Amino acid sequence: MNVPDSVESDDLRDELPADLNPEGFVGAYQFPDNSRRRIPGAIYLVLAVICLVLFVTVSDSSPLVNDGFGWAALALGAMGLLCITSGWRMHVDEKQALVEAQQAIGFPVGHASAQQVWHGLRSRPTWRVLCYSTEEPPQRRGLVLVDAVDGRVVEHLVEDNPEKWSAAPEPSRTGN
Repeated sequence: MNVPDSVESDDLRDELPADLNPEGFVGAYQFPDNSRRRIPGAIYLVLAVICLVLFVTVSDSSPLVNDGFGWAALALGAMGLLCITSGWRMHVDEKQALVEAQQAIGFPVGHASAQQVWHGLRSRPTWRVLCYSTEEPPQRRGLVLVDAVDGRVVEHLVEDNPEKWSAAPEPSRTGN
């Protein structure tokens, strides 16, 4: 890449836009609601109807409209229906999922984390919650899947913590 002489190499930097910069972030992260999937689903259905109308009305008289418009209408219609039917409204946030997870595993929770995942063919939103017991180091751990639509526990697993928790040895310092 040729850089003009008037521009110093220190002036060329790649940086995040202000709204994506984590340094300026304040407050709790808000997970987007899954029901936003309905918007592209509606767009797909509108495009499917347009393709179908063009295919039915002008496919015999136009060299630009062929059988591909019929196939496109079918594919767009299927995707539109899938998007609309998988646009579940989430009624359970990550804090409520942590409470449900603690009740399901049956031990006091120390460290825990929740991750939004999707379950099944229609992509039902689910919270995957990893919990550790309160001891130092944690003696037990659990993994719980909590449905983000109705709050029920889909499944859970509790086990003794097999991880080795020890202080990391100090790195050896050798002078050169």
